[in-house]
Amino acid sequence: MREPALIRMLPDGRRLHLHDGPIDLIIEADGDSRDVSAAYEAAARRFVSILDELCAELPLLRSRAGENFRRPQGAVAQLMFGAVEPYCEDCFITPMAAVAGAVAETILESMLGAASLERAYVNNGGDIAIHLADSCRYKIGMVERPDRPSLFGALEITAKDPVRGIATSGWRGRSFSLGIADAVTVLAGSASAADAAATVIANAVDLSDHPGITRIPARVISPDSDLGNLRVTRGVGPLSDSDVAAALDSGRRVAESLRARGLIHSSALRLQSRTRVVSHSLVHASIEFSQRSLLHA
Repeated sequence: MREPALIRMLPDGRRLHLHDGPIDLIIEADGDSRDVSAAYEAAARRFVSILDELCAELPLLRSRAGENFRRPQGAVAQLMFGAVEPYCEDCFITPMAAVAGAVAETILESMLGAASLERAYVNNGGDIAIHLADSCRYKIGMVERPDRPSLFGALEITAKDPVRGIATSGWRGRSFSLGIADAVTVLAGSASAADAAATVIANAVDLSDHPGITRIPARVISPDSDLGNLRVTRGVGPLSDSDVAAALDSGRRVAESLRARGLIHSSALRLQSRTRVVSHSLVHASIEFSQRSLLHA
């Protein structure tokens, strides 16, 4: 029997921390104090049931999505499936590719259903659902290495922008990757959509059969991984400038395709200190920035 969910305010008195098993959320809301309290209470109520809901359909959620895929029943699971469905004919993908973003999105929806807020975010390990009203904005820092956070750029999201979800994927992150990107940050209309797209683009930043890249079947590392015997990246040695450019260009082409299909708005691809940016005209990317007041995607 697992430990009960952890629900607590952080020492700053502004942010709520929710933790249950593999789910770890940091939440912050701005608005009238009564609305913020109501939103935090709603988030806590919704949170305590999410992990059990996901576990109830886990075998299905770890299966490859496809045309004949049986659709899940849970609300979070349905968001996950909806986010990966556009990719199921093009590549191997399971609903688990969108789990972090879908959880963040679900908690934010519960908060907005309970209160009127000026700004709010739910950060699930770097996959972030955001709410912005009126003239509000957020500045989001892009992390180069999830295992050793270092910011390489920033994005500013305003209420007028179409972006409401940010996600980052890469071979150094907490989830497995088929590619070699240090980090791919994606901005999309929802957190679940951003999460799925970040996985797909990060997988595409790759060099096939390169001797400097170490890969291991996912099942060897984690027997219950949804990636099964697919070989995931476990090490990337120093690459030549031409190799880095080729890998980034491969990912950029996929990112541009997803933007053309309306699946994402912008993305930034990072590999060994080089960056490719695929940007929507409404979203501003900057490599030079202040580290003050950043959400770390």
